[in-house]
Amino acid sequence: MPHQYTVPLKKIIKDLNLQILYYPKTEEEILVSHAELMRPGLAFTGFFQGFVPARINMIGRTELAYLETLPPHLLRQSLEGFLSRSPKAVIITQDFSFRPLFLELAEKYCVPLMQSPENTTHMAAQLNAKLSLELAPRTTVHGVLMEIYGEGVLLTGDSGVGKSETALELLKRGHRLIADDAVEVRRVSNTTLVGSAPDNIRHYMELRGVGIINVSRLFGVGSVKNTANINFVIQLETYDPEKVYDRIGLEEETTNILGMKVPAATIPVQTGRNLAVIIEVATMNYRQRAMGNNSAKELMEQLGLTDDVQP
Repeated sequence: MPHQYTVPLKKIIKDLNLQILYYPKTEEEILVSHAELMRPGLAFTGFFQGFVPARINMIGRTELAYLETLPPHLLRQSLEGFLSRSPKAVIITQDFSFRPLFLELAEKYCVPLMQSPENTTHMAAQLNAKLSLELAPRTTVHGVLMEIYGEGVLLTGDSGVGKSETALELLKRGHRLIADDAVEVRRVSNTTLVGSAPDNIRHYMELRGVGIINVSRLFGVGSVKNTANINFVIQLETYDPEKVYDRIGLEEETTNILGMKVPAATIPVQTGRNLAVIIEVATMNYRQRAMGNNSAKELMEQLGLTDDVQP
């Protein structure tokens, strides 16, 4: 059974700058484990099929407009029917006239109640993105994550192959560090992997013979970034004269991370090779391929060797 991740409700409240109208007094932290939001319009009419208490509920202009039309006894009945099912939390994005009644019932059923000045669409987008990131399947990868020309590039390889030293040279060339040594990777959607550093080692780098350095202090705050999408993976490995390396680039290599195939390349490490420049070129070439431009295939076509090129 896959591990179920959670995020404290108070962290969501703080990160999204929500105003607390009511929060239950409890020794146990309220944890959110469901990444999908719920709009309780049908629940207010008494239809609860498909209602999931574990979800955060968001009430916007449409739901409030409906509730405002109800006479007092039906309004109480509607709100009580909804809150008695103990939704994880409720976020309201508009002002409303029946606040005392809502607060009374929220306290009765111990349902956290918040309000946001953002409109419903913007608030829902922010909350969806936040929950998708916090509750995403994740793994930790040994490597270095850099942002190179706007692309998230994950450098992997055996310990001592030169990942951090190469990252240092890339920093000097104006690129940005996201994580060194340990990269936390989260699958936030079917097409997106996001990488970050663990909080306790963020912006730090280890260099053999030098020790630990704080990258943001040495190179400036513009040299670091907290997160980046992982678009491309480069495997650094010690050069093996008996191994046949791809010299043309017709083969499209991928690697699997959390069930997703990510474009990849293997670069042999030899004395005298300028790895930083090679990685820059590999990244630009990856971007060109993503745009539909494959230099190797173009050359094969110009040489009349299209029969040897795999579609």
